[in-house]
Amino acid sequence: MSISGEHDNPYAQPQPNPYGQVPAPQNPVPAPQNPVPTQQNPYAPQNPHAPENPYPPQAIPPGLTGGYGYPAPGVPAPPTGPPAGAPLAAPGGAGRGTSGWLWAVGGVVAASAIWASLLFATGGFSSEPDPDLAGYAYTSDLCADTSMTPFEDARYKTKASTGTASKGDNPQHSGAQLKSLDTMTCNISFEQDGASTSAYSSTWLYNTATLHKETDPTPEFADGYRSYEKQDTSVGYKVEAVPGIGDEAYLVTRKDDGSSTSSSSYVILGVRDGWMTYQSTWSSYASSSGSGSSKQPTATEVASMLKTSATETLRRLRPGR
Repeated sequence: MSISGEHDNPYAQPQPNPYGQVPAPQNPVPAPQNPVPTQQNPYAPQNPHAPENPYPPQAIPPGLTGGYGYPAPGVPAPPTGPPAGAPLAAPGGAGRGTSGWLWAVGGVVAASAIWASLLFATGGFSSEPDPDLAGYAYTSDLCADTSMTPFEDARYKTKASTGTASKGDNPQHSGAQLKSLDTMTCNISFEQDGASTSAYSSTWLYNTATLHKETDPTPEFADGYRSYEKQDTSVGYKVEAVPGIGDEAYLVTRKDDGSSTSSSSYVILGVRDGWMTYQSTWSSYASSSGSGSSKQPTATEVASMLKTSATETLRRLRPGR
């Protein structure tokens, strides 16, 4: 039986597309420089006589997943664990992990509260110092609290006040209360009983008391008086410690120059008790040219008067003690 036509012949060669060759796209998508090869469908029929696909599959750009839910070749799989830095749940569920974290925060808060309470108790949060004033209190009139008995026993008395503008009142006192310290002063001019009116004499007692409220005077107190011995001057001084008055005390005595025409003395007593400092200074001069001149006390006698007066004066500055 003859074949009537090629169109009925199943073994004939495939005919070209009756509509002509399909033109290529005008704006084809450029393939990446390193294209990822497409995956082949393992279940697609293998037909060696199938015509060539005029539309080849485009390459899958990096970062896009491949077919059938698998990642494209060369693209790392997304992480499956928790993000970096995220708290891990404790075994047994997320509730236990959260509870442990809260317990840790609570422990830190409790420790901070204990630390803060200790600082408050010890004054750690306060920038203000805790001065040791040893019970001493400020007074606006130091002269009223100055003991005069030792000087009166040595036949000294307070000079009468002239009331003039040049000399002012006698005794003179002053005081000031400041943030860092309180200061008190007393200045007294003395005269001897029976002193000659033709001879010149001058005797002064100058007392100061200071309450140090911000700075401890202890480290520098002794050197302040020891420095008299180190001075490079024509006048020499002797410094000695005085026991039994305050926490520490020093006596400074000026050495006599041996003059036969005058009698003078200069003695300082410095006392520190806690953060309170006290100084009593005696300065006297008397000419020996006049008749009937009274004998001036020696430096040793003056030192004894200053010690006795300072002991009683400091007791008066400590009310209730």
